[in-house]
Amino acid sequence: MTTPACPCLLVVDDEPGIRAMLTMALEFLGFEVKCAATGRQALQSVTRRAPDLVLLDVNLPDLDGFEVCRLLRERGLAMPVLFLTARTELDDRVRGLDLGGDDFVTKPFELKEVAARVRALLRRSGGGEQPAVRTRFTVGDVRLDADTHQVWAADTPVHLTSTEFALLRYLMENSGRVLTRAQIQERVWNHRDENSGLVDTYIYYLRRKLGGRRQALIRTVRGVGYQLCAD
Repeated sequence: MTTPACPCLLVVDDEPGIRAMLTMALEFLGFEVKCAATGRQALQSVTRRAPDLVLLDVNLPDLDGFEVCRLLRERGLAMPVLFLTARTELDDRVRGLDLGGDDFVTKPFELKEVAARVRALLRRSGGGEQPAVRTRFTVGDVRLDADTHQVWAADTPVHLTSTEFALLRYLMENSGRVLTRAQIQERVWNHRDENSGLVDTYIYYLRRKLGGRRQALIRTVRGVGYQLCAD
């Protein structure tokens, strides 16, 4: 019987101490870990072998983390990106998410939190130890295949990030049900921070990608959360 390969993570940080600390902790948890000290080294590493997830420092000496993330998405690479940053401004977080990032950890961070977020992102992207249940969902003319990680609006493919996909799947799993922002954060991001605006931001992204009249499939329930309905 073949033993499944452990997920490969790429740690990108210009501080040797942080690289060493994350490498030791993540390897102890059973991950394979590669490292890069600059944005260009990260892009070269990804070219050689695409990792299952990237832990990406925002403040790098050459290309900043936002630019690295943009270039990864421009190349069509959809692996989750977890930003490591000392920045706490909402504008920076929104910019990172808008460029295709999936989550943030603020420095100084706890290794337990980093590990939990890594596991959550891998589960959502299908790169973790437990594969996603093979399930198909249809609401209106929007179809989602959890096995192939694909979404169609009518017969047109809709390209989503791993977080957008997880959000749409959760909404489709609970079609017709009103979900609170806290419930959505707990399921999709594995934590709760109801004042962050994260859920609202990603609902906006999802509506925009579905496009046209399909944006109305996701209803805002004022003061509560969101509801996915076909009619």
